[in-house]
Amino acid sequence: MLKLLFFTSRYLKETPVQIENGFYTLRCIDWWNIIYKEDKTEFVGDIYMSEFTINEMKEMQKILQEKYKDKWEGISAEVGQNKLLWMVGEIGEVIDIVKKHSGLKASQDKNLRKDLIEELADVLMYYNDVLLYYDISSEELKSAYVNKFEKNMKRW
Repeated sequence: MLKLLFFTSRYLKETPVQIENGFYTLRCIDWWNIIYKEDKTEFVGDIYMSEFTINEMKEMQKILQEKYKDKWEGISAEVGQNKLLWMVGEIGEVIDIVKKHSGLKASQDKNLRKDLIEELADVLMYYNDVLLYYDISSEELKSAYVNKFEKNMKRW
């Protein structure tokens, strides 16, 4: 029997679960779940979510930061600019896919779409690193977003 750790973001706790015969079904509605091997070296589960929030993405980034704390730069505003530069690099990879193959083909071709989505996920990961490094809360981001939306609604 394989012993795994079950992490639920809403409760920020780890709970051991037992899985027999290699079969496991996870059903949830309002949060995502991650299943790791006990030593947290390998993702072995699935993520199912009804919505994916900024806070949940930031929690996932914190897990990555903790796992690679000996290899990655620490979380600080001074290092934030590096994450911004890495994010711009990933945006360049998204642009390359669309530029080389056209937006229509990138959105319809199965393999190109997979690549496009993967690169956009990379952008989001660095984006969430930036939020962590500059200690920007989801509430602050929401307020700024709503204000910007309202400005844009009145712009033209």
